[in-house]
Amino acid sequence: MLTHIKISNFAIVEELDLDIPGKLTVITGETGAGKSIMIDALGLALGDRADSGSVRHGAEKADILATFDIRKIPAAKAWLQERDLLADNDCILRRVITTDGRSRAYINGTPSPVQGLKELGEMLVSIHGQHEHQSLLKKDTHRELLDEFAGLQPLARAVADAYKTWQQKHADYLHFRDHAKELQDRADLLRFQLSELEELKPAEGELAELEQEHKRLANVDSLISQGQQALAGLSESDSAVVDQAQSVLHLLNDMVAEDGSLKEIADLVDSARIQLDEAAASLRHYLDNLEINPERYQEVDTRLSSYIHLARKHREDPHQLFQLWHNLTTELESIDGGDDKLLKLEKAANAAQEAYLAEATKLSKARAKDAKKLSKLITEKVQPLGMPGAEFTVELQPLTDGQTSAHGLEQVEFIVRTNPGQPAKPLHKVASGGELSRISLAIQVACAAKSNVATLVFDEVDVGIGGAVAQIVGKLLRELGGANQVMCVTHLPQVAAQGHTHLHVNKQTKRNQTHTDITRLSQDETVAEIARMLGGLKITDQTLAHARELIADSQESAG
Repeated sequence: MLTHIKISNFAIVEELDLDIPGKLTVITGETGAGKSIMIDALGLALGDRADSGSVRHGAEKADILATFDIRKIPAAKAWLQERDLLADNDCILRRVITTDGRSRAYINGTPSPVQGLKELGEMLVSIHGQHEHQSLLKKDTHRELLDEFAGLQPLARAVADAYKTWQQKHADYLHFRDHAKELQDRADLLRFQLSELEELKPAEGELAELEQEHKRLANVDSLISQGQQALAGLSESDSAVVDQAQSVLHLLNDMVAEDGSLKEIADLVDSARIQLDEAAASLRHYLDNLEINPERYQEVDTRLSSYIHLARKHREDPHQLFQLWHNLTTELESIDGGDDKLLKLEKAANAAQEAYLAEATKLSKARAKDAKKLSKLITEKVQPLGMPGAEFTVELQPLTDGQTSAHGLEQVEFIVRTNPGQPAKPLHKVASGGELSRISLAIQVACAAKSNVATLVFDEVDVGIGGAVAQIVGKLLRELGGANQVMCVTHLPQVAAQGHTHLHVNKQTKRNQTHTDITRLSQDETVAEIARMLGGLKITDQTLAHARELIADSQESAG
């Protein structure tokens, strides 16, 4: 769960350093105070897209740091362990955004791609926004919610992978079948080209060695002559360098006996003498093995000519002939084979299709089972929200014959009957915006209850409701907070009264600068804030009493 958040120079927040408790935390404030700023900042720490507008005016960068306790989130611990980023039971996500729109991301102090924050963030926090009902009008969202509710994401990914493999193998089969004549002509050409290359049998790196050997054999006379002169100068003449170095060393050793500070110089000369002696020995060995060999010269010259001739014929760099041989061989293996090859490709495509169907069928059965559970749960959640006769159904619509999908063998669609006696309709045909808002909230609460993440965030999802329905929404969120950490930005006093912890957002203007602060309210301050939400700027004894009543009701409901 989220334990701490620190925000610097983000939007209108100059500095915020806040510990976050568990259970249900409500966030309230005046309209326009920036109640959602902390949620927006948290979203950036979780990998949301950033821009330069995130940086507070006058600052060079915005810096957001979120700390999580991951002791009860094994998936996150495993993800960090795989990447050598695990640091005890804490996970610290940091995002820095500069005024030019660039950003840097860190996980436990180590630089990370923003995609890394996003992957890890999905295991830590689930954010539900006030406009989420818009995405709920799409069937893809319905499928994703059902799979998340049922814990079927791994199986859904396996189906998508199997589908991709099947499509690729099927495409390979069709390509070979439909281009048999062209492929056969190409194979004949490749065999002709390879026959010449196979006769040469070029070896990787051989040409460079041949060129060096050819140069040496062509210049063997001068190499012998110059080598003998060099050897004489080193060690085999009256004025040989090695002998002179030895004489100098004797003189220096005598001087060292008189002045020890010359020892280092004597050692340097001794080292040089040893290296000169080794050089002479190596040169002598080289000359002993150097011989005039016209036959070998002719062999090398002929093979070099063959390399150059074939390279010109294929319009290729002579040094790349070995790679060309390899590439042509690989291509021939991929297209050669005639009917046998076609049969193998067809069998591979059919096997991949069967593998896909097996995984997809398994997914369909699991979806059918959990669709009933989700339908029942959402119906139970939506009826108390001012829709007592509503009935919610998660419908699986099989794909028609000939259709295939990476997402399985069916489409998932949410169907709603808002009142008894009325026909059930797809969610996107629900006419009332208020009904859609409440249905959306019921879906989010139901799915969040089965979420594998420890922290659930609701950003003004209670828009469009009020009165007794608002109180029920608050109780639903408080109930969620019993097993999860829940954070809720709200403008409703009935919801705010249900919070275990109350954070207040306050916007102030000082010296022509706007600042937003977020503070944790005491019990008395919470009563005053809920009274303000009930009655506006003027707080009366009546609104204070009503506020205390709401809070007392939430505590009684909790048991």
